[in-house]
Amino acid sequence: MPRILPLALLLALAACSQAPDPQTTAATAPAVVPATAPVAAPAPSVAQIAWEKGDVDAAFAKAKAENKPVFLYWGAVWCPPCNQVKATIFSRQDFIERSRYFVPVYLDGDSKSAQKQGARFKIGGYPTMILFTPDGTEITRLPGEIDADQYMRVLALGMNGARPVKATLAAALASGRGTAATRLTPEDWRMLAYYSWDTDEQTLIPRKDVAATLRQLAQACPPEQTTTATRLKLKAMAAGATAPGAKPRDDKAARDDLRKVLADPRIAREDFDLVTGYAREITGHVTLPKSDERAALAAAWDDVLRQLAADPKLSATDRLSAVGARIDLAKLDAPDGKVPEALVADARDAAARGDRETTDLYARETVINAAAHVLAAAGLLDESDALLTAELARSNTPYYAMLGLAGNARKRGDKAAAVDWAEKAYAAATGPATRLQWGVSYVNALVDLTPEAAARIEKAAGQVIGELEAAPDTFYDRNHRYLERMTRKLLAWNKGRQHQDSVQRLRAQLAGVCAKLPAGDPARKACDGLWNAPKAATA
Repeated sequence: MPRILPLALLLALAACSQAPDPQTTAATAPAVVPATAPVAAPAPSVAQIAWEKGDVDAAFAKAKAENKPVFLYWGAVWCPPCNQVKATIFSRQDFIERSRYFVPVYLDGDSKSAQKQGARFKIGGYPTMILFTPDGTEITRLPGEIDADQYMRVLALGMNGARPVKATLAAALASGRGTAATRLTPEDWRMLAYYSWDTDEQTLIPRKDVAATLRQLAQACPPEQTTTATRLKLKAMAAGATAPGAKPRDDKAARDDLRKVLADPRIAREDFDLVTGYAREITGHVTLPKSDERAALAAAWDDVLRQLAADPKLSATDRLSAVGARIDLAKLDAPDGKVPEALVADARDAAARGDRETTDLYARETVINAAAHVLAAAGLLDESDALLTAELARSNTPYYAMLGLAGNARKRGDKAAAVDWAEKAYAAATGPATRLQWGVSYVNALVDLTPEAAARIEKAAGQVIGELEAAPDTFYDRNHRYLERMTRKLLAWNKGRQHQDSVQRLRAQLAGVCAKLPAGDPARKACDGLWNAPKAATA
């Protein structure tokens, strides 16, 4: 999921890339409080985009016939970053006008065949936005977390004859090795710097090679292209800091580069998505724990985050992400995880301002969840609950806010409330892919928090399986990943064979669904293989 928010906040929001895992739902939940502030309807301009829906092949045929690029948007109605994109990019008049020069295609994750199409285009997280040539060649993946003005510039570059990013990457890496290669233009380097590596899904390179590849690009980018070279350096640092097995180190060169970024308000503002999204991760990676270098870097970074949180040109969600990053940074070397009182007050003020000032429906879906997380991260769990509970009555997707309530209950150690909120979220969810995702999250929460509740676990898993449509398209992409996650969780739950009867009944139920799929379809094999868990989890 694009990083609109800091890592901890993304995890809380499910980042949309990885579906929410409530771990909780609400017999003990507070009553829903009616909304008191008026909420505006979705911006009319969003509807002015002539989205093609459903038949993707027909949209590509139209694009070829009209010699227009294709703009593919993959999203979900509940996804906060998707609603952020709708509020800050799709509602812009210049985006709407530009959309007349490409064929805009919208794939909702709950629409028929959406999951199969997601697998076809190697799409995993919501939102993903891809630009194609009229003949269907992928040009680039657009990052939804950047400033809307930057987004429009990258979109224009892609539409104005930019070569496919795959070819650009190959040329850039060749030039970095000193090999004679086609000279890259500043526009080529910019396309690489603003490529959505978070939604790449290994279309360009294996995931394990992303950090090293970004380091190569950062070294190869001509230094005179200051802003582009700086962004590539930051991307490389972020990828290195979040790579599996990353450990703290004393990296003076990286700190010197970071000080230059943090000392330049223009650059920090241009790369605010990285500055707010990876503050804790990068600081923790390039300094040693409790060192003077870490304290100095954290202080400088906090000053910049404070300025971004007050920047009226940033969206409310982006300003909240800066506050969330400050909280994450403050906890980096705090053994008790406590946040300074002044920062707690800032978190409370930022959340109240976001709630008070945000009336656009799309923006509000993101802002309230972000504000609730900031409050929870600051230790204000009751205030976070109150904000989320008040929003249930007016949100189009209250089941998403319920996940925040589930998470808060879990932080308190209230397992009963946590699983009850997860159950309520599943009951309220709509759409086949969404219900599957929320159902799996509920089952997993039950197993994690109340493993002794065998009857409830079997009933919940049986309901998830019972709602599966016995059609091939059901067993692709995200759907398959979530089903696999559930079956592995159940196998681990039955590791000692103490729940063998329950698991055997669930196996038989799923086998009945698989048997209805065409024998030669890949989906049949995928369905039959859902119980093939690692040896450690087999039952």
